[in-house]
Amino acid sequence: MDTFRDKLVPVTSILAGVVVLWYVFAVILNTPFQRDLDRRAGETPALSEFIGKTLSQPKPTLPAPHQVAVNFFENTFLRSVTSNRSLVYNAWVTLSSTLLGFAFGTALGIIIAVGIVHVATLDRSLMPWIIASQTIPILAVAPMIIVVLAAVGITGLIPKAMISTYLSFFPVTVGMVKGLRSPEIMHLDLMHTYNASASQTFWKLRVPASVPFLFTSMKVAVAASLVGAIVGELPTGAVAGIGAKLLAGAYYSQSIDIWSALVAGSVVAALLVMVVGIAGRIVDRAMGGRPA
Repeated sequence: MDTFRDKLVPVTSILAGVVVLWYVFAVILNTPFQRDLDRRAGETPALSEFIGKTLSQPKPTLPAPHQVAVNFFENTFLRSVTSNRSLVYNAWVTLSSTLLGFAFGTALGIIIAVGIVHVATLDRSLMPWIIASQTIPILAVAPMIIVVLAAVGITGLIPKAMISTYLSFFPVTVGMVKGLRSPEIMHLDLMHTYNASASQTFWKLRVPASVPFLFTSMKVAVAASLVGAIVGELPTGAVAGIGAKLLAGAYYSQSIDIWSALVAGSVVAALLVMVVGIAGRIVDRAMGGRPA
């Protein structure tokens, strides 16, 4: 109970501070437009009424938290999940490409990490290129991937998944390389003393030692994969997905819809990270690990 309280109080305090600042900036950023509206209407509202108007504009520069919360609730719980306006439906469309890209990225990252650890040439030649690949803005890479795959007849889910793969394989690669190299020299010497083969050392020592690193890196990778899926929806002109909701909101100046879609993306990311964390704890417990 004390541990839960120690975690709850700081998180709640930070969240409350963010909400307060959000309201303050909503009033500040919406003030110029509201003043223009009042001037055209010939009105001179009191301060409290003026603040209320800045927090209730239909198309505000910065929506107030309660406006985003109402929009999120309506589009999540009060609409059919098959509706194009449902955040559940759009989140599922984005989630499908996220999970596929995450699976590809995790598999690719593990394969590359195993090669880097066991082949010195790959360590010296491949790793710098892997790091350099992440310096290219994803907004520049995404359209190229979409166009190239479309030229060979590949459209739909796969191109978005490839963009997610591009973002998610890197943290898995780095984490697995560190994990596979984490066994101490003493343990490696002990395996050598037992006349263990390279494959036995790999499966019985390196792989178990790398599991905590793998799941930690997978938490970063799954969040990056979601970002890649959302970005992948932007240049494709997608009609569904969180990225499509962001585009539609930008086209029609529906700032509340934009922020609501961002909240939906954050919720999906938090759930994905939580699921990976739970899977990591289950695997750790199955391997005989003890809670800290």
